[in-house]
Amino acid sequence: MDDERRVEALRFLDILDTPAEERFDRLTRLARRLFDVPIALVSLVDQDRQWFKSSAGLDVRETDRDLAFCAHAIHGDGVFIVPDARADERFADNPLVAGSPHIGFYAGCPITDMNQQKMGTLCIIDCRPRELSKEDIDALKDLAAIAERELAMVKLATLDELTSLANRRGFMTLAHNSLELCSRHGMPATLVFIDLYRFKEINDEHGHMEGDRALVSFANTLVNTCRSADIVARLGGDEFVAFLPNASQREAEGYIARLHEALEEHNRDADRGYEIQFSSGIIEFHPEQHQTIDDLLLAGDALMYESKEQDEADRA
Repeated sequence: MDDERRVEALRFLDILDTPAEERFDRLTRLARRLFDVPIALVSLVDQDRQWFKSSAGLDVRETDRDLAFCAHAIHGDGVFIVPDARADERFADNPLVAGSPHIGFYAGCPITDMNQQKMGTLCIIDCRPRELSKEDIDALKDLAAIAERELAMVKLATLDELTSLANRRGFMTLAHNSLELCSRHGMPATLVFIDLYRFKEINDEHGHMEGDRALVSFANTLVNTCRSADIVARLGGDEFVAFLPNASQREAEGYIARLHEALEEHNRDADRGYEIQFSSGIIEFHPEQHQTIDDLLLAGDALMYESKEQDEADRA
């Protein structure tokens, strides 16, 4: 399991440290009643902690990941069961077993996002050792499946429906986390602001359905050209953005050159009666000038419009 990518996907959901929600609390209340346990959780496993989106029967909202039973559960595909934590050498000296909440029994079913990345678990905890029947295990899986659907609804709120790229909300969250990481480790980072050239003409001359096709094609080309760590998004309309962590201005220019080449190849192969073209603005992150992703976006947008005016002059 690629934990770095898993954590990146979790943070992309923009759900960590959000207020309690009835749709998740309903599940943990039901789990407590159904299994007759004092504690039921929707637990999300972050880089250094497990955080509880819902915590029925437990007052705290997070614990260290090193102590988390759920951190073990996400390594498997089925329900992870610890019948007697005090007799299990993996957990016997765990402070959550020896002290509050005095875990004697644990069962957690992994919950995944839409890309099958394990985000955490729906789990139940008892203070005494116990077993689960096959029917109990199936019921826990059913509740976890409902939790997954609720997580999917969260993710859909951060995705652009047409292209399946991140939308503005999703981009701001993920790029913010990535920028903090680059800043903390002294790595370069570059933002590329992209605007499709004469996109309105595609809609006007070929119809909005063809315009949508062009947007999807461009989005796919963006994704296929970038690195796995890069963050690409559709901000709205015909505006796109790419955040390139650990990439200098020069490396970003190389990315744009590859994007131009890939798009030229697409235009030749597609032969749709028009060409997808774009203008771009590249801005390298400098801590003394840019405090936030918004600062980079504003600077990149300004540079993109300068480039667009030049492109229009060159193409006239």
